[in-house]
Amino acid sequence: MNYILLLVGFILLIKGADFFVEGSSNIAKFLRIPTIIIGLTLVAFGTSAPEAAVSITASLNKSADISISNIIGSNIFNLFVVLGITALFKDVVTEKEVIKKDYSLSLISSILLLVLIVVNYFLKGSLMLSRIGGLVLVALLIYYLISLIKGVDSSKKQVEQKPFKIKDVILIIIGLACVVFGGNLTVNSATEIARSFGLSERFIGLSIIAIGTSLPELCTSLVALLKGEDDIAVGNVIGSNIFNILFILGASSLVNPMLINIESIIDLSILIIASIILLIFGFNDLKISKKEGIGMLLFYVAYFAYIFIR
Repeated sequence: MNYILLLVGFILLIKGADFFVEGSSNIAKFLRIPTIIIGLTLVAFGTSAPEAAVSITASLNKSADISISNIIGSNIFNLFVVLGITALFKDVVTEKEVIKKDYSLSLISSILLLVLIVVNYFLKGSLMLSRIGGLVLVALLIYYLISLIKGVDSSKKQVEQKPFKIKDVILIIIGLACVVFGGNLTVNSATEIARSFGLSERFIGLSIIAIGTSLPELCTSLVALLKGEDDIAVGNVIGSNIFNILFILGASSLVNPMLINIESIIDLSILIIASIILLIFGFNDLKISKKEGIGMLLFYVAYFAYIFIR
């Protein structure tokens, strides 16, 4: 039964992503908002709904390990698998401004998270993301969203307006519902299958749940790229990573301060170092080629082997 549910979950993810991208793209054109901003906000936040559900629920249950492992694992998967796989189909092209502002914020968010945890260790003697730290993360997200909104007005003239259709709103709602429900169905069934093979809860949290909650990003970015909406494909990944750290971990730590183990610090450090390498080599010519995409996937395979051995 779990195998059937897994298949149904994948179908919902793929079809939901198709509807979601089409509706979002059309609404963006009606509002004359650049699709990169829609990708960084509406699409990114929507596809991060499974991560939010898992991490905030885990925080309410005082399971900080699951909460932070899910986010770090998802961000690594988003960057190196989602972008890596999409690059196999077509060069992932982006703009200089996106790298300079949005990707840089994604990297800064990871570094800031590490700094907040380390500072708390020196001040209070424990590796923890405190409520104050969570407040700092959420405040940075609010600042970022305000800066995006300010940038919309100056960009409107560059976008050709399309007529409003209620069908696009319905596509967004149905698409997002299918993406979230399909993501949950996939995670739950994959987890049960993994347990039947005797895999540990910790490994399941670091790998299967993190990968499963990132499937909406993978499907959405792939569909967007194949539809020629490169901005949505890239914006979805970068925006999701920003949202995952600044909002989900920020909100989770406001609910309950999060004790962080040393293995999560190592994973976070890997995410930061790998993000810097991707910035230097992957985005140096404002695109990720097929060869670079293969390199990114090989990096993830090595990381997956590391957490499995660990």
